[in-house]
Amino acid sequence: MPTRSSSAVSYYEPEPEGEAWSIPSLREPRYSQSLERGLAILSSFTPEHPIRGIAEVADELGMRRSTTHRYMSTLVALGYLEQGAARKYRLGLRVTDLGMSALNSTALREHARPYLEELCRQSSYTVSLSVLDGPEIVYIDRVRSARRGQGKVDLDLAPGARLPAYCTAMGKLLLAHLPEEEQRNLLADLKLTKMGPDTITSKTALRSELEHVREEGFAVNDQELAPELYAIAAPVRSESHEVVAAVSMSAHSSMISLEEMVEHLGPHLVAAADRISARLGYRREDERVNGR
Repeated sequence: MPTRSSSAVSYYEPEPEGEAWSIPSLREPRYSQSLERGLAILSSFTPEHPIRGIAEVADELGMRRSTTHRYMSTLVALGYLEQGAARKYRLGLRVTDLGMSALNSTALREHARPYLEELCRQSSYTVSLSVLDGPEIVYIDRVRSARRGQGKVDLDLAPGARLPAYCTAMGKLLLAHLPEEEQRNLLADLKLTKMGPDTITSKTALRSELEHVREEGFAVNDQELAPELYAIAAPVRSESHEVVAAVSMSAHSSMISLEEMVEHLGPHLVAAADRISARLGYRREDERVNGR
């Protein structure tokens, strides 16, 4: 009997059911092979392979292409996959929606919260944490400033809120660190709508901006989302050095100039992002070499 592996869908013979309230094993009647196949398809989409075709997925999972097409068509209809150009697929928004309640209680938010609160307290500006979901950012946490006038730029955003990535500091930073192919395909489908006075509406200009952000490891929003709104963002990295989230600080233009924000508050924002990254297992190369 074939055994289960990460590269092939297995076939299991049922055996007598165990205790009434036990978790089903992979060999008993309560185990759903159809559900396994659907989840295996979703799991085959990774940061290294975010865009995939039916043949590619079928070959990796050891499934018939007609069967794979049927499953993937169902996942598209349910919103868990999206079909793009050249009959290629990527994860859909429902995948993120499924995980939002869990994400709110995972290590990312738990590790970040004390540093977000500390940064907000020290700077007196609103601080946020977000991740990228396709062309949008999703707010994971947000610590609001009680500073007078801050409400002008807080936009009533809360955990779970979404904004277009291309016109936010956190979004640009996360877009900049996408794998090249994923970034190219995502930008190809983007419609750049003017949101603020200085929104980038040219894809050529946006690509240039993202290159600059990647080189600097830091992003700035100069009234791109809304009038008189400034924001700066820094990356949060995982143990594997992947940029998994972004931390930002926002302010109204009447409170501080963008130059002052970058110069005086930027280092504190980067330090907070680095401390969150360290809690997630990230180590710089010099730390890894020295074994710290």
